Amino acid sequence: MYDNICKYLAENFKDDLATWLLGSPMKLTELSPTELSNEPIRADSLILLQSDNLVLHIEFQTDPDDNIPFRMLDYRVRGYRLFPHKEMRQVVIYLRKTGSELVHKNSFKLSNTYHDFEVIRLWEQPTERFMSVPGLLPFAVLSQTKDPTIVLSQVAQAVAAIKDQQQQRDIAAATSILAGLVLDRNVIKKIFRSEMMRESVIYQEILEEGEAKGEAKGIAKGIVKGEAKGEARGKAETARKVALNLLGIGMSLEQVAQVTELSIEQVRVLQQEIES
Repeated sequence: MYDNICKYLAENFKDDLATWLLGSPMKLTELSPTELSNEPIRADSLILLQSDNLVLHIEFQTDPDDNIPFRMLDYRVRGYRLFPHKEMRQVVIYLRKTGSELVHKNSFKLSNTYHDFEVIRLWEQPTERFMSVPGLLPFAVLSQTKDPTIVLSQVAQAVAAIKDQQQQRDIAAATSILAGLVLDRNVIKKIFRSEMMRESVIYQEILEEGEAKGEAKGIAKGIVKGEAKGEARGKAETARKVALNLLGIGMSLEQVAQVTELSIEQVRVLQQEIES
């Protein structure tokens, strides 16, 4: 889910991302992974943007992955095959703080073959770098700070100042979900209203993805659009069914709790129900 949030931000706030990663605004257009190969590696987490002279390859990673160095080499070769005259900037961005040495690997070595790429560990990045433009606000809470709660409150103030209501909702939802990597759900809910999250495009896409993997479409739409107008027991049963489906497609307890607004303990009981 975190990969999808980052991909949404990269695709909808290209200028903000380019300013951060390339140092200056640059007009970028989306490049489909299938243009590099009919069998892209993990295309769901891959972001490719291009200009006349540059291809920007970004991979957001929640956790360490020892296949990253080879994947960077593989896509560099594919990029060269299609665009031999374009420079290719490759950046791996790690979201969750870890002590693993894998997040420091920025090269691939094999006999006489050597390839390097850029690595960004968000928890080492200064917070102010993400506070100046809307598309980067969701990353601020994952940055270098001793108190992510204060940072999240500052982000909430910045989001409240966004005039475009749909953009405001989407940035709020993205921030709320990414904040789950470092903060308790109840803390996040106190700062961001769940109603705003439900009205966002991001939230709806999460539910639609669940539907594609077997979730009941009517239930998901009922949660998003507020169509479930029955008694409290009916609403609880709806939330329970959604939670069971989300657990079934592999969502974590925290993610399911955030989407359904059930408590962690309630979701844990449902998980035990599935396992038994």
